[in-house]
Amino acid sequence: MVVDTRRVGGCLSKKERDTMITYLYWIGIILLAGVLLFGLGVKAKNWKVGGILAVIVLITGWGTYSFRLEQMFVKRYGGEMTIKVPDGQYHIGMTWKDDNLWIENYDPDTDRCYFTEYSKGNLLQGRVIIKNCRPFKQ
Repeated sequence: MVVDTRRVGGCLSKKERDTMITYLYWIGIILLAGVLLFGLGVKAKNWKVGGILAVIVLITGWGTYSFRLEQMFVKRYGGEMTIKVPDGQYHIGMTWKDDNLWIENYDPDTDRCYFTEYSKGNLLQGRVIIKNCRPFKQ
């Protein structure tokens, strides 16, 4: 008898576990907004306040995720994020410095290597340019 150890006891696969933290966050934000809207709108008969508070919770949740939590979820809990390599450049490597992601790309047309920082919320982006880089020549 062969037992698939990845599914014993209803355990999640790595892919399912990686995206679970993001789903749980958004489910919590949407539930909180719904509770405020329902609680104040239906029970207290105050739709205006309930709607305003629900929108505030949704905007605050989006801002917190975008500017604080996205990279932290990816680095610490294994989430997923996508970064596009600029046209005409080749990706060389990446590394984390604290909670900021540094990407190294090479542009063969200008013979330069670019180290680009992706900080939380992409607010403070650093960039280091190395001239005459030639990473693929020996």
